[in-house]
Amino acid sequence: MLKIDNISKTFFAGTINERRALVNVSLQLDEGDFVTVIGSNGAGKSTLLNTVSGRYTVDTGSIAIDSAPVAKLKEFQRAKYVGRVFQDPMAGTAPDLTIEQNLALALQRGKRRSLGRGITKARKERFTEELKMLELGLENRLTAKVGLLSGGQRQALSLLMAGFTSPRILLLDEHTAALDPQRADLVTNLTERIVAEENLTTLMVTHNMEQALKLGNRLIMMHEGRIVFEASAAEKKKLTVPLLLAEFAKIKGASFDDRALLA
Repeated sequence: MLKIDNISKTFFAGTINERRALVNVSLQLDEGDFVTVIGSNGAGKSTLLNTVSGRYTVDTGSIAIDSAPVAKLKEFQRAKYVGRVFQDPMAGTAPDLTIEQNLALALQRGKRRSLGRGITKARKERFTEELKMLELGLENRLTAKVGLLSGGQRQALSLLMAGFTSPRILLLDEHTAALDPQRADLVTNLTERIVAEENLTTLMVTHNMEQALKLGNRLIMMHEGRIVFEASAAEKKKLTVPLLLAEFAKIKGASFDDRALLA
């Protein structure tokens, strides 16, 4: 499914600002795996997602999706494989377009564009049914501009759009961090449901340890660009927040920031 083999990424190489964001990282996700990724700021979590999506190219190593090498493909070329939800609710949607227009664009992600109508009667019916699943009443607001929605509504819509075409890989980059607790719980529960119903292979970055333990069947911890701890499905079921903190404390000089302690 997704195979990351010995990838490294350095920013500002050869300068006083040189930063090794990823160092010889290897990770494999099988069909239907849901891996949560935790670690302190600067650990390389988002960089890892960015190399999978194609936003960053790797310096060394390889990335394959369904055995197809993608490390040299541009971000738009990987769009047919990858769906993504960002931390910023404003990042995943077009605010000046309506809900149905955003959904129509998501439906065409990674496909060849044509001059055909973007919003047909059949598509509207599909959009209505998909939006009902969110239980936010958005199915009755298809022609409302997305910029008028709340952050939680936009993030829920982004999540639906990311999984709309059943991507081979779903990337979630702290997608509940900017939401208030109530909306964060809503989007977390939607994430769990959408991933399970669509059997999406998922890689999710989070600072929230309780969320990292609740969601997914596997867990990895990163520090200074490396994977320093991995828990299989069986091991993850036995983990608790104190145990995770103890594992991280074993790393010399390591400490989570305050957001990591939202448990």
